[in-house]
Amino acid sequence: MKNILSKPAVLVGALLLAGGCTDNFEDINTNPTTYSQASFNPNYVLTQTQLTYTGSTDFAYETWRGNLIYCGTMMQGLATVVSYWGGDKYLLNEGYTAAYWEKSYSEQVKPVTDLVASTQGKDAYKNLHQIARIMRVLVMERLTDLYGDVPYSQAGQGYYQNIITPQYDKQEAIYADLLKEVSEATAALDPAADAPVGDVFYKGNIAQWQRLGNSVLLRLAMRLTKVNEATARTYATQVQGKTLQSNQDNALVPHDIAGGRATQNRNSQVLLGDGGQEHYYVKWSKTFIDYLKNNNDPRLAKIAVTQLYLTPTSKTQNAAPLTAPAVQKGLPNGRDLSGRPAYDVSTEPNYTAFPDYSSPSPGMIKRNGPTFVMTYAETELLLAEAAQRWGLGSATQHYTNGVTAAMTYLGQYDPALTITPAEASAYVAANPYNASRGLEQINTQYWVLTNTMLDFYESWSNWRRTGFPNLAPVMYPNNATNGQIPRRFPYPTSEITSNPDNYRAASGAVPGGDNLTGRVWWDK
Repeated sequence: MKNILSKPAVLVGALLLAGGCTDNFEDINTNPTTYSQASFNPNYVLTQTQLTYTGSTDFAYETWRGNLIYCGTMMQGLATVVSYWGGDKYLLNEGYTAAYWEKSYSEQVKPVTDLVASTQGKDAYKNLHQIARIMRVLVMERLTDLYGDVPYSQAGQGYYQNIITPQYDKQEAIYADLLKEVSEATAALDPAADAPVGDVFYKGNIAQWQRLGNSVLLRLAMRLTKVNEATARTYATQVQGKTLQSNQDNALVPHDIAGGRATQNRNSQVLLGDGGQEHYYVKWSKTFIDYLKNNNDPRLAKIAVTQLYLTPTSKTQNAAPLTAPAVQKGLPNGRDLSGRPAYDVSTEPNYTAFPDYSSPSPGMIKRNGPTFVMTYAETELLLAEAAQRWGLGSATQHYTNGVTAAMTYLGQYDPALTITPAEASAYVAANPYNASRGLEQINTQYWVLTNTMLDFYESWSNWRRTGFPNLAPVMYPNNATNGQIPRRFPYPTSEITSNPDNYRAASGAVPGGDNLTGRVWWDK
């Protein structure tokens, strides 16, 4: 996949890495022939926005802390005994839960807000403007899902309106505007207009952007099933037949090693142990592996291996790790290396040695492997739920499509992970859709899918909305939730000094309090 991010991304990577080079400061800031807001090609900002949506250029800062340490282990997709991984022990590390906020506002919200503003009303960038609006929806959806009420309408407006202490918008109002924005932007996309050259999702294919926009609209709508079912149903009805149509429509960022750390896959950087011993000690969770094993799921032989790393000090992968389903073993959540009999992993009945526990397959954690932003399988499972709830189409057919795609898409990571349509069909035939427990089936499959996508943000959000799968909480000493799986990230403590009045108003209004057990608006 050499150079697959294309020239704009490599240039963006170079710009990101060279931010401290100011030898020609005066010329750069006074020469009328250099780039300015009026002359700079905004396609480069689109590339940057798509890349940073997959994680910070500062060595996967918030991906490491928010996606993997917290969401990945809370959702029992991953497990570890690394001491600072507090997610599945429900310990509060305020620096880690604040990481996504801190990086997203500077590296995602500000550039995408600039992109929307700089392309507005310009015929040459008609589609780029609408794509920028959809990208801003993706960015802000994740932020509000993690924290609840957040700066939204005034976010990124420091340059345009001199707003440096933005107000927090209510999540209900944010969702209303997100639905409006993506609906309008998708409808305004024009296949006869510009094809953005900086687009690493679809290389400027506007028809695919239309399908992605409708799929994002569906996901936003389904978030509201607890709090505004009528609106959820309205939008789910609106997008029927207009969402992603196959795995070829999957929105993904195909990473590149040519740009160094700035363009590599963020999850991979952490799971390959760039920052510590995660390569050896971070494993698939026992909950996750047992589910796949107990259901004879063909994904088990593709996404999990044992004996991948043989010592904690060597980061050289074993050339012949074990892939057989029978030998896969998940690591229990909530365990450590403390020596305390109730919590030390060595006291587990099946404990042997860490190489015997299942690691993510090498094909999933390549530095130049893709980050999946949204997949056809997600959309079909959401459509299956809409069909189950409101009779919008065939729940059985959408479920079959979703599970099949959730298996066959794995080949997009690496050919070695390929599951054939026949293998997927055999699994569905052995595990058919049953309407009497349809919501549980659909959303458990959604959990499996988002775990394999390594999109634990989405896994956590959908679990909070639906309650599926039925995960058993762990009980770890001195935890911050009284043994309950966390429901939201607290606001960063930095807001106390940088935006005090707005912070106080927002934190005081969180149902359940500004802590790990408080709830966002849609999580009733």
